[in-house]
Amino acid sequence: MIFSVIFRRVAVGVGLACGGLLSCQPRQSLTRATTEARPPAIANPVLPGDFPDPSATKIGDSYWASATSSNWGPVFPLLKSRDLASWQLVGYVFPDALPEWADYYFWAPEISQEGGKTYVYYAAHQKGGNLAIGVASADRPEGPYRDHGPLVGQPDGSIDPFPVRDEKGRLYLLWKEDGNSVQQPTPIWAQPMNEARTALTGEKTELFRNTAPWEGNLVEGVGVVRRAGYFYAFYAANGCCGASCTYAIGVARARRLLGPWEKCPRNPLLSTNAAWSCPGHGTALERNGHWYLLHHAYQTGSFENVGRQGVLSEFAWNADGWPAFLNQPPISPGTASPGRIQPVALADEFDQSTLALTWQWPVQHRPRLAVRNGQLYLTASPDAGGAALGRSISSANYTATTTLLNPAALPTGASAGLVAIGNPDNALAFTASNATLQLQERRVGKTRLLAEIPLPVAAAHAVQLRLQVRAGSSYGFAWSTDEGHTWANPLPHDGTLSGAHLPPWDQGVRVGLLAQGPATATVAFERFELLSE
Repeated sequence: MIFSVIFRRVAVGVGLACGGLLSCQPRQSLTRATTEARPPAIANPVLPGDFPDPSATKIGDSYWASATSSNWGPVFPLLKSRDLASWQLVGYVFPDALPEWADYYFWAPEISQEGGKTYVYYAAHQKGGNLAIGVASADRPEGPYRDHGPLVGQPDGSIDPFPVRDEKGRLYLLWKEDGNSVQQPTPIWAQPMNEARTALTGEKTELFRNTAPWEGNLVEGVGVVRRAGYFYAFYAANGCCGASCTYAIGVARARRLLGPWEKCPRNPLLSTNAAWSCPGHGTALERNGHWYLLHHAYQTGSFENVGRQGVLSEFAWNADGWPAFLNQPPISPGTASPGRIQPVALADEFDQSTLALTWQWPVQHRPRLAVRNGQLYLTASPDAGGAALGRSISSANYTATTTLLNPAALPTGASAGLVAIGNPDNALAFTASNATLQLQERRVGKTRLLAEIPLPVAAAHAVQLRLQVRAGSSYGFAWSTDEGHTWANPLPHDGTLSGAHLPPWDQGVRVGLLAQGPATATVAFERFELLSE
């Protein structure tokens, strides 16, 4: 089944971070594009949910994008847009099998088009080794993609690839040496690459590294555009992730690709404001005479619970030839700084023959499943906390509901229900077995039973389960046997549980379905709804 989701959201745009709105350059010093008719204010995030390190390119009359998957499959989403603001999920680079050489940490895909082929360069953890950079290609941007294996993998790790041709047309690969992982500097390297994109050639050259105080212990996520005789490298620096992040965006430029490079004296050009925190790792794009950076940032109020969302920030070129980001005013005047999120309900009726594209799973624990006759059949697993399916969330406040069929018929040792999952080692789950309803916490790989009540007689054939989250990490659970008209709390009081331990350092939480127990057990679910508020 082809399942499409259009991403739209109403929120405050990202503004300048150089000491005040539009303080980097006065309005009259910006290029003519800023004085022409302004495009509509951008409704950010344009990619709501966990979409770190977004990259994009124009192919024909459409834009194509991808983003970090990290430890969630399918690997590397493929998104399509006509206007950079509304994106449709249409597939994945690796929808089924993983590349043979890699096992996890699928980071920072860079999508590009040349010579009638689409290329996706990416970083991943090499089996038995460290982080390395690979490349896959396809005859069409939607795939199928063929993986060509790793291009470079340094002892300290190699990440954040970006392909670019130099001033003479020679093809290079740029990347970051992951020195910060071993308390070392983080040089940005450039090395020639063959036209088949299967191997690096020649010698590598360092372009620049972290030297400015604001850059902290790293520079990374380089994306290059060429304009007016310069190569411009937009890059991220400092701490990328979590509530204590310090990420920001700077730019450097050079006449020749191999340098010398100069960093903008007003760096960082984009950093935390009232609505968005820790912007970083993006791609610069031009549309209708206006320039944008598609990058990620945390939305104030949700942070690591939702994850790093895709944000579109406009910039213009000043009289000195440097980019300057423009302030996007709130869409609704007077809106509070985090933005006003309109309730959005996404329901899956399981009425197609294949799983909807929005579902994900832990990349090393792909579950066995089937979809037919309006039901999802999920095969249980005794490992890694159970077989899990999850969906990315887009708000700090949301409600998830589903119906579990025939819990009384489950074999002994099997249970199934709703789950909020950070990774296989950290989750909160509300499940039913053939005898009880159970509330479980999984923390650092160990499962603990928090509450248990007998399975109500009325729930033998079907029970509705509900998970409600407020303020990102306050979790409440309930069950119903009358199609959701009345709800009961499995806890002996009306309190909530903290899920602050759920988000990994680089990912947001997923919410979805879980089946635990012997692999001979299969459970059936009807309808899953996720309401973001």
